[in-house]
Amino acid sequence: MRTPAASAPRTRAARLLLPALALLLPVLVLFGMFGAAPAQAADGYRYWSFWQRGGDGGSWSYATQGPSSARPGDGDMIGFRFAVSEDSNDATRPRGMADFAAVCADTPTTEGTKRVAVVLDFGTAADAPDRRTPPAPRTECARVGEDATAGEALAAVAKPLRYNSAALLCAIAGYPESGCGDKVTTSGNAHATPNGDGGKASDDGASSGPSAGLIGGLATVVLLGAAAVWQARRRRV
Repeated sequence: MRTPAASAPRTRAARLLLPALALLLPVLVLFGMFGAAPAQAADGYRYWSFWQRGGDGGSWSYATQGPSSARPGDGDMIGFRFAVSEDSNDATRPRGMADFAAVCADTPTTEGTKRVAVVLDFGTAADAPDRRTPPAPRTECARVGEDATAGEALAAVAKPLRYNSAALLCAIAGYPESGCGDKVTTSGNAHATPNGDGGKASDDGASSGPSAGLIGGLATVVLLGAAAVWQARRRRV
């Protein structure tokens, strides 16, 4: 049978650990709420995005004007990429690093015209409406009038084009055969962003809640603090 003297230290230890456990409880609740949150579905759109790049190379920039308004200069590059994207921040760049000199090497200049390098990237099977392999990417050199728009340069080398009633570019070189800016629901809570080679990079750091590592670290801090208090109290007894 335990004597009162023998059980007293354990009773004091229990009283000291109870506050620590009370601090730890909210941490465990947070872990239960956020630690394994399911992925959320995100809505994207399947469409042709429009890009611009200087003829001397560099990276693609998402065009701030539509093809019917933008007027590239002689020696400029324009690109079109078919993919599923949530918005302009999520749009996927055209693949390939061909520069203007390589694309238009066999197209001589003529007076009263300009040359525009056109990059066409039909995307991947994952982006295709029917999941079939799309046409291979290709480049073309458009020789058009000095005042021609990007849309006119595109029409010179990639017919047939298809537009909807709102003037949205729906198909280039007949691809895809149907649909225009169709809404697509994708799984996962990561917001994909384009990377330099035309693929999609990892998520932008968005998270559904505290990570397991953070939760574990908080729990450890609480328990170590409680142990230190207990040891200090024991030395004073």
